[in-house]
Amino acid sequence: MAKRTVLRTCPLCEAVCGLQLELDDADRVVSVRGDRDDPFSHGFLCPKGASLGNLDADADLLDAPLIRTGTSWREVTWDEAFDAVAAGLGGVIERHGRSALAMYAGNPNAHTVAGGLYLPAVQRALGTRNFFSASTADQMPKHVSAGLMFGDPLAIPVPDLDRTDYLLMLGANPLESNGSLCTAPDFPGRLKAIRARGGTVVVVDPRRTRTADRADEHVFIRPGTDPFLLFAIVHTLFAENLTDIRVPVQGLSELRTVAAFFDPEVAEEQTGVAADNVVRIARELAAAPTAAVYARIGTCTAEFGTLAQWLVDVINVLTGNLDRPGGVMFATPAIGRIRRSRPYRTGRWRSRVRDLPETNGELPVATLADEIDTPGEGQVRGLVTVAGNPVLSAPSGARIDSVLPQLDFMVSVDRYLNETTRHAHVVLPPPRTLQSPHYDFALLGFSVRNYARYSPPAVALDGRPSEADILARLAMIGGGQSGDPALLDEMIIGQTLQRVVGVAGSPVEGRDVGGLRADLRGATGAELRLDMMLRLGPYGEWNGGTLSLQTLLDHPHGVDLGPLQPQLDELVRTESGAVDLAPPQLVDDVARMRLRLANSRPDVVLIGRRQLRSNNSWMHNVSTLVGGSNTCTLHVNPADVDRLGLGDHAVVKSAVGELIVPVEPTDTIMPGVVSLPHGWGHAGGAQSVASEHAGVNANVLTDDSTVDVPSGNAVFNGVPVTVGPVTT
Repeated sequence: MAKRTVLRTCPLCEAVCGLQLELDDADRVVSVRGDRDDPFSHGFLCPKGASLGNLDADADLLDAPLIRTGTSWREVTWDEAFDAVAAGLGGVIERHGRSALAMYAGNPNAHTVAGGLYLPAVQRALGTRNFFSASTADQMPKHVSAGLMFGDPLAIPVPDLDRTDYLLMLGANPLESNGSLCTAPDFPGRLKAIRARGGTVVVVDPRRTRTADRADEHVFIRPGTDPFLLFAIVHTLFAENLTDIRVPVQGLSELRTVAAFFDPEVAEEQTGVAADNVVRIARELAAAPTAAVYARIGTCTAEFGTLAQWLVDVINVLTGNLDRPGGVMFATPAIGRIRRSRPYRTGRWRSRVRDLPETNGELPVATLADEIDTPGEGQVRGLVTVAGNPVLSAPSGARIDSVLPQLDFMVSVDRYLNETTRHAHVVLPPPRTLQSPHYDFALLGFSVRNYARYSPPAVALDGRPSEADILARLAMIGGGQSGDPALLDEMIIGQTLQRVVGVAGSPVEGRDVGGLRADLRGATGAELRLDMMLRLGPYGEWNGGTLSLQTLLDHPHGVDLGPLQPQLDELVRTESGAVDLAPPQLVDDVARMRLRLANSRPDVVLIGRRQLRSNNSWMHNVSTLVGGSNTCTLHVNPADVDRLGLGDHAVVKSAVGELIVPVEPTDTIMPGVVSLPHGWGHAGGAQSVASEHAGVNANVLTDDSTVDVPSGNAVFNGVPVTVGPVTT
């Protein structure tokens, strides 16, 4: 049997590891290895990447578009499917206007070329402000804190893992997640290297995770109380004159005033972390030659998520470690950032039902069900979902499941019939992974080393449209247009070039648009656009560098663009031009945090759990990725098992729902805390493996009425619950 070797980037998480695949003469993957010649991942491979072939060959992947009539589905031609979409969306617009349309984009869009290039066009074409995404179930607090501190929500500093001497991590478990808002293949090896060179790794988490087991120190903390700990560190840095500020700042005196209340004793009462330990950690951060504080999803998806993210970077500033080798730094991706011309702000519009503010152009997914369920002008009656499963991934998932049937029309771009897409009227399946190109538009903006790699499709499309063509057609339908989707690419290329040649200081200022367009190379509209973006970027041919699409095609293992470099002066877009240590919106939100001091502490709270062989809900249909440790159980401390009288199963109740869950006693979780993994509860879909390992949907227990106020992010950690034995 003939075999051929294919090189590509793994698209299954944020680590962007290089893979070497062996394909047989039927284009099936017969082996997967890490690409040892990739200059960033150096051959690292996790179980998800090793299972890429199984995912690509999943028998439950949809091969043709589907139209639903009642509860029955039928395969149709692509033309018939797009005609049905045009009629469905057009009918909603005609009857109710564009304000009755909404769009939801899921996590996998961050891992596709089509998601990076075409989702904005679909959103603009629909002409609605009702845009929702997984960002407000995951990372929006970090974007908001970065926007308010630095003036740009995409200016997110990442720990310089390869050079730091001291790493403090809160609510992050990169040995399971492979990193998040911190693109770092082989995170385990990088942590090991910190300790090997004499550095220190400290993990703060309600669970003793696999990451905590690899650290020098693990500190248990009550879920949702991270801002109290961080404020106490700030308090100590001020009280003991340990600050070493090396960048221009504003708001220092306001910060000192607001931090004065949160001494280590207040932190101990709220967090359970001894005051002496808080002071010691503050002193260690200040004394280390270089240090970095990094916090992720456990702190983002909590009641005070934005305050936690703000204080992380306040500490990085106060200890002199912002924009400094070995501290936290900003990536310089090959696709250059669009520099903001106006100060960052949120709340440019608000949601219809709950008056929640917009952040980064989207509304909180926590209010999606409200917008569908509540009658009145602007009620959502038409929905477009792209690679998303909010029934499992959004708060009050059971409520979303119950309101989706109320829609007049729903179209989903998705490879599966899952718990959400089963409600669609039309499903448009994108091609297999190996039939699609890959470039990490978003993730390389948070990389711990500058790097670029492009993977062209490895397998022909065989007549089906690419995902880019599907989304381009959706954009044209949404805008009331028809014709070749390539026209959309040419329009975007022309508009982009026309704009940049007129920008003073642009690398192509004053040049001829036609001549620039003639320089572009690519087999598809997506490749032409990628070539343009690379050429315009900081390493690009039009900017005095060498990068273009052809450069990446000539270097299929990837191109190393060097370590992170200081660049804060170029990034800051605040009105003052300085880092804002005390944004008024966040200082005002501290009052909400102080009100918590008067509240009684719940007996038990629920947190989520990351799993190495899982990424939200979309990998549970691969047999090699379920079973073993990748199961849906309730982690409970043995002391709580005894105290609560639990058996093999427990009843878990919250303010909004109830579940019966298998109990897994473990001393890796602190007393008073229970943990369920995210993304399970597979019922009603058509995924055979996932249905056999259904588990329960943790978001039956989470409450969509509770959000982190500054960002609108959903709250999945620190949810008050009661836990008891199952009684007959």
